[in-house]
Amino acid sequence: MTSDQEDAIRRELDGLKLEGDLRREVSLNIKRLMEIGSYRGMRHRRGLPTRGQNTKNNARTRKGPAKSIAGKKK
Repeated sequence: MTSDQEDAIRRELDGLKLEGDLRREVSLNIKRLMEIGSYRGMRHRRGLPTRGQNTKNNARTRKGPAKSIAGKKK
């Protein structure tokens, strides 16, 4: 790889948000949604899926481990 190619790659990467900057932007976007009280913000606040997935039986990744209910039989 020539130094010109390396410089071209560096210039392209300098124009992109990477690592810490990207994480900060995403977290600020989520925080903004929660502050304005939008539907997506409320779903983030409650720890539920934000993109319309069903939650009756699934969504365990977002909701965490299943909480057992005392005295409930199948």
